[in-house]
Amino acid sequence: MDGSIEIPDRTFVQVSEVWVPDGAKLVLASGDYGELDDFKAASGAESFAKGEGLPGKAWADEKPVVLKGFEGTYFKRTEAAAAAGLTAAVAIPVFDGKDLRAVLVTLCSDDETRVGAIEVWAEKDGVLTWDDGYYGAAKSFEEVSKKASFPRGQGMPGGVWAANTPMIMRNLGSAKQFKRAASAGDVGFKNGLGMPIPTPSGATYVVAMLSAEGTPLAQRFEIWDARPNKVGSGGGAVLADGICAREGALWDHEHPRQAKPHQGPIGSVLATGHPKATRQKAGLPAKYQSMVALPIFNRDGLAHVVAWYC
Repeated sequence: MDGSIEIPDRTFVQVSEVWVPDGAKLVLASGDYGELDDFKAASGAESFAKGEGLPGKAWADEKPVVLKGFEGTYFKRTEAAAAAGLTAAVAIPVFDGKDLRAVLVTLCSDDETRVGAIEVWAEKDGVLTWDDGYYGAAKSFEEVSKKASFPRGQGMPGGVWAANTPMIMRNLGSAKQFKRAASAGDVGFKNGLGMPIPTPSGATYVVAMLSAEGTPLAQRFEIWDARPNKVGSGGGAVLADGICAREGALWDHEHPRQAKPHQGPIGSVLATGHPKATRQKAGLPAKYQSMVALPIFNRDGLAHVVAWYC
């Protein structure tokens, strides 16, 4: 199994950052800014009260928030974002019961060929309907998505809702379970990751991330199951599913299927309950250069960690 991969020159997400509570404000805990050093510096100097800026709005609204354009909005880093070529962002709050653990923010650049999707689906009248989303140049798929709805158990959003667990779906353009397969194939979507987003109110939200081959959202996806009935008394998490750009299994004798708290990047999330966004030359599988890991809680505590790599 060859551990080397080709890292894409252009990805759908340009920046990922994690904001955590520090008293009455959110402060920057980790981030992957690539080569956008000026935007990184501007972000490190910021903090957000509840309801302030994009991270603060996701905290106050208790739901994922999509912002397609910064000028004239509540976004606080507009000038720095414009200088970095960033044009849209999605904020995902991480709640453990009523307690906010963190807010994950991803920022994207818009152009005529960058294709991907980060969607928010919300339950209304017994079905999941489109709440918001950012699609880059995939405008036709966006229009189809706005009209879609998913009963419990149908499609990727409905499947995530029914199982209350993350889900990976492969080959979106031909997958029978993916209700928008024809439109997905037309714009080049390849793989998808769906995640339940718990809220203090109990309102149902599902975030779907769809990755295209030309401008991938990620080249590797992982779902780690941390529920006690899956990992036993030893704790930690077990790798339940995943997709990798390289050939071969995601685990073997050199790459164990289990993760323990404090061991490696997944172990860091297990230990702290905070998301992690990082760019590093060592310590990531298959010589990937960046990773985002998102914890997902249920009523019993930390249930899953989803991770994606470029």
